[in-house]
Amino acid sequence: MMLTIWVDAWQVQCCGESFVPGDVVSWTLLEVDPEDYADVVGSERAQGISFREEHHGQDEGRAPASVEVVSIVEVHCRYGVLPGATDKANRPVPGTTVLVPVEKADKWAKARPDVSFAGYLVTARRVTDLPEGAAARGR
Repeated sequence: MMLTIWVDAWQVQCCGESFVPGDVVSWTLLEVDPEDYADVVGSERAQGISFREEHHGQDEGRAPASVEVVSIVEVHCRYGVLPGATDKANRPVPGTTVLVPVEKADKWAKARPDVSFAGYLVTARRVTDLPEGAAARGR
Protein backbone atom coordinates (compact mmCIF):
# COMPACT_ATOMS: atom_id res chain seq x y z
CA MET A 1 0.00 0.00 0.00
CA MET A 2 1.49 3.33 -1.08
CA LEU A 3 1.20 6.35 1.22
CA THR A 4 1.94 10.04 0.79
CA ILE A 5 3.34 11.48 4.01
CA TRP A 6 3.97 15.13 4.87
CA VAL A 7 7.14 15.79 6.90
CA ASP A 8 7.25 19.37 8.23
CA ALA A 9 10.55 21.19 7.74
CA TRP A 10 10.72 22.09 11.44
CA GLN A 11 10.23 18.44 12.48
CA VAL A 12 13.22 17.22 10.50
CA GLN A 13 15.32 20.32 11.29
CA CYS A 14 14.72 19.99 15.02
CA CYS A 15 15.60 16.38 15.62
CA GLY A 16 15.01 14.38 12.45
CA GLU A 17 17.57 12.33 10.60
CA SER A 18 18.40 12.16 6.92
CA PHE A 19 16.70 9.50 4.82
CA VAL A 20 16.87 8.29 1.22
CA PRO A 21 14.69 6.18 -1.06
CA GLY A 22 15.03 2.55 -0.02
CA ASP A 23 15.41 3.35 3.69
CA VAL A 24 12.98 1.67 6.07
CA VAL A 25 12.05 4.21 8.73
CA SER A 26 9.95 4.00 11.87
CA TRP A 27 7.64 7.01 12.03
CA THR A 28 4.57 7.94 14.02
CA LEU A 29 1.98 8.70 11.37
CA LEU A 30 -1.06 10.84 12.11
CA GLU A 31 -3.99 11.07 9.71
CA VAL A 32 -4.52 14.52 8.22
CA ASP A 33 -7.13 16.55 6.40
CA PRO A 34 -5.56 17.01 2.95
CA GLU A 35 -7.10 20.49 2.67
CA ASP A 36 -4.74 21.61 5.46
CA TYR A 37 -1.92 21.35 2.88
CA ALA A 38 -3.67 22.91 -0.12
CA ASP A 39 -2.03 26.34 0.29
CA VAL A 40 1.40 24.74 0.53
CA VAL A 41 1.27 22.16 -2.28
CA GLY A 42 -1.88 23.06 -4.24
CA SER A 43 -5.34 21.52 -3.92
CA GLU A 44 -4.78 18.72 -6.43
CA ARG A 45 -1.50 17.52 -4.92
CA ALA A 46 -2.84 17.92 -1.35
CA GLN A 47 -5.60 15.37 -2.04
CA GLY A 48 -2.97 12.63 -2.05
CA ILE A 49 -1.61 13.41 1.42
CA SER A 50 -3.04 11.04 4.01
CA PHE A 51 -0.56 11.23 6.90
CA ARG A 52 1.98 13.48 8.55
CA GLU A 53 5.06 12.36 10.42
CA GLU A 54 5.10 13.37 14.10
CA HIS A 55 7.78 12.88 16.72
CA HIS A 56 7.15 15.69 19.19
CA GLY A 57 4.61 14.27 21.64
CA GLN A 58 1.43 14.72 19.62
CA ASP A 59 1.23 11.04 18.75
CA GLU A 60 -1.73 10.18 21.00
CA GLY A 61 0.03 6.98 22.11
CA ARG A 62 0.23 5.54 18.61
CA ALA A 63 2.85 2.95 17.80
CA PRO A 64 5.35 3.92 15.10
CA ALA A 65 4.80 2.46 11.64
CA SER A 66 7.60 0.98 9.56
CA VAL A 67 7.57 2.36 6.04
CA GLU A 68 9.98 2.09 3.13
CA VAL A 69 10.76 5.42 1.50
CA VAL A 70 10.05 5.27 -2.25
CA SER A 71 10.52 8.92 -3.28
CA ILE A 72 11.12 12.34 -1.74
CA VAL A 73 10.06 15.78 -2.94
CA GLU A 74 11.17 19.02 -1.26
CA VAL A 75 8.38 21.56 -0.98
CA HIS A 76 9.25 25.26 -1.01
CA CYS A 77 6.81 28.18 -1.03
CA ARG A 78 6.60 31.86 -0.24
CA TYR A 79 5.15 32.99 3.09
CA GLY A 80 3.37 36.26 3.75
CA VAL A 81 0.35 37.93 5.29
CA LEU A 82 -2.58 36.99 3.08
CA PRO A 83 -4.96 39.67 1.79
CA GLY A 84 -7.81 40.24 4.23
CA ALA A 85 -6.05 38.47 7.11
CA THR A 86 -6.70 40.02 10.51
CA ASP A 87 -4.03 38.15 12.47
CA LYS A 88 -1.03 39.37 10.40
CA ALA A 89 0.53 35.90 10.62
CA ASN A 90 2.73 34.66 7.80
CA ARG A 91 1.03 31.85 5.91
CA PRO A 92 1.88 29.92 2.72
CA VAL A 93 1.02 32.03 -0.32
CA PRO A 94 -1.05 29.89 -2.71
CA GLY A 95 0.44 29.46 -6.15
CA THR A 96 4.06 29.98 -5.07
CA THR A 97 4.98 26.32 -4.56
CA VAL A 98 8.21 24.91 -5.95
CA LEU A 99 8.50 21.09 -5.89
CA VAL A 100 11.99 19.61 -6.15
CA PRO A 101 12.47 15.82 -6.40
CA VAL A 102 15.54 14.87 -4.35
CA GLU A 103 17.57 11.76 -3.63
CA LYS A 104 18.10 12.59 0.05
CA ALA A 105 16.12 14.37 2.74
CA ASP A 106 18.45 16.41 4.93
CA LYS A 107 17.75 18.67 7.85
CA TRP A 108 18.42 21.73 5.70
CA ALA A 109 17.23 21.80 2.11
CA LYS A 110 19.14 23.85 -0.44
CA ALA A 111 17.89 27.45 -0.46
CA ARG A 112 15.75 28.47 -3.43
CA PRO A 113 15.19 32.04 -4.65
CA ASP A 114 12.09 33.82 -3.27
CA VAL A 115 10.71 30.76 -1.42
CA SER A 116 11.27 29.00 1.90
CA PHE A 117 11.60 25.30 2.63
CA ALA A 118 8.24 24.05 3.99
CA GLY A 119 8.72 20.29 4.19
CA TYR A 120 8.91 17.02 2.32
CA LEU A 121 6.31 14.99 0.49
CA VAL A 122 7.37 11.39 0.95
CA THR A 123 5.93 8.51 -1.01
CA ALA A 124 6.33 5.32 0.99
CA ARG A 125 5.00 1.81 1.32
CA ARG A 126 4.06 0.13 4.56
CA VAL A 127 6.43 -2.61 5.62
CA THR A 128 4.64 -5.46 7.32
CA ASP A 129 7.45 -7.97 7.62
CA LEU A 130 11.05 -6.81 7.87
CA PRO A 131 13.72 -9.24 6.68
CA GLU A 132 15.31 -11.18 9.51
CA GLY A 133 18.01 -9.10 11.19
CA ALA A 134 16.78 -5.84 9.67
CA ALA A 135 15.67 -3.03 11.91
CA ALA A 136 13.68 0.06 11.06
CA ARG A 137 15.64 3.25 11.64
CA GLY A 138 13.82 5.63 13.95
CA ARG A 139 13.46 9.16 12.60
